[in-house]
Amino acid sequence: MNRPKGLTTIIMAGGKGERLFPLTRNQAKPAITFGGLYRIIDFTLSNCLHSGIRQIYVLSQYGSFSLDRHLKQAWDIMHPDLGEYIHSMPPQQIMVNRWYRGTADSIYQNLTLLEEERPKQVLILSGDHVYKMNYQEMLDFHLGHQADMTVAAVMVPRREGSSLGILHVDADSQVVNFLEKPAEPPPIPGNPNYCLASMGVYFFRAEVLVEEVIKDAKHTKSSHDFGKDIIPQMVGRKRVFAFNFQEPGGAAPRYWRDIGMLDAYFRAHLDLLGEKPVFDLFDRDWPIRGRPQLTPPSRYTSPSHVLLEDCLIAGGCQIQGNLRRSVLSPRVQVGPGAQVDDAILWERVAIGAGATVRKAIIEDGVKVPPGFAIGVDLKQDAKRFHVTENGIVVVPNNAVLE
Repeated sequence: MNRPKGLTTIIMAGGKGERLFPLTRNQAKPAITFGGLYRIIDFTLSNCLHSGIRQIYVLSQYGSFSLDRHLKQAWDIMHPDLGEYIHSMPPQQIMVNRWYRGTADSIYQNLTLLEEERPKQVLILSGDHVYKMNYQEMLDFHLGHQADMTVAAVMVPRREGSSLGILHVDADSQVVNFLEKPAEPPPIPGNPNYCLASMGVYFFRAEVLVEEVIKDAKHTKSSHDFGKDIIPQMVGRKRVFAFNFQEPGGAAPRYWRDIGMLDAYFRAHLDLLGEKPVFDLFDRDWPIRGRPQLTPPSRYTSPSHVLLEDCLIAGGCQIQGNLRRSVLSPRVQVGPGAQVDDAILWERVAIGAGATVRKAIIEDGVKVPPGFAIGVDLKQDAKRFHVTENGIVVVPNNAVLE
């Protein structure tokens, strides 16, 4: 695939991810484990790779070491001699002496990058969403409409739009209004049951982006955010369009998930399961790249019958108990007679003999003692662990279980 010319690509990866706590208490949200083998940012970076984009800046801040380490271990594949790179950039504090205050402010603080590269277009991405997208298709739309800004949008039922940032568009896909969590989301022209939700993926004409973030930086009451500030301020003044991220023919939206909350993170894992998963990790046309790991094969040994039903199991696992609708990272152990249902087990988790785990997220290295129960008595669990509104038990890696 030809590389887009005159393009600078920036991935936002500095958010604290408070709604994913405790998973984010000591690491960046984009560096969190997802799908057994991957980190969340791997999906955005894989999209870049498949779109011919090999010149990428990653703006980091909170827990940046966890993200920098992963980028080095998994994405040290670019060739500087060919002009390829992935640069991780925490706040430089050159233009101003402060941390990033928001997505727009992070661009403002790195305007020197755009001054050096002098791109014609800028692609701004989020490092914490799960989807497969060819950004070249969106760039073609952006250029074809002579847009100053193009926002990627996904169709959602109108009843769900009240919790999202919604784009009100005309019949030509030009944005006429941006509404944050509206009570009555405006429908898509010709499709009254759906509305368009912003995906946090933006193409800007470079000179317009520079102009807008400089103007925004001067507003003391601004939250310095693209969704809350930049888009609403541009609508009506500039040519702002929505790129509808839908299946060919326009019949249905393509898969996109914001997994910035624990329940959403858990549900997105269920989308990986099933005979025909909603989000297919086995897609040969769009493989997701993660950190290569040297592990032995997984093995299944038990003095009695082992039941495995609809699971994703990484290498190096040792299974002697029963698993159902679960996702296992490398080197997980499940002891004899243990029952694990609807669980996400991170690397080196050990489930003791006869233990029970239901609807849980368990972080790296946690050892669940023999006969221990998680997800059976939520009131008891809530005394020791974080339990979400939907009853998902989250066990952090510093938990001592006894």
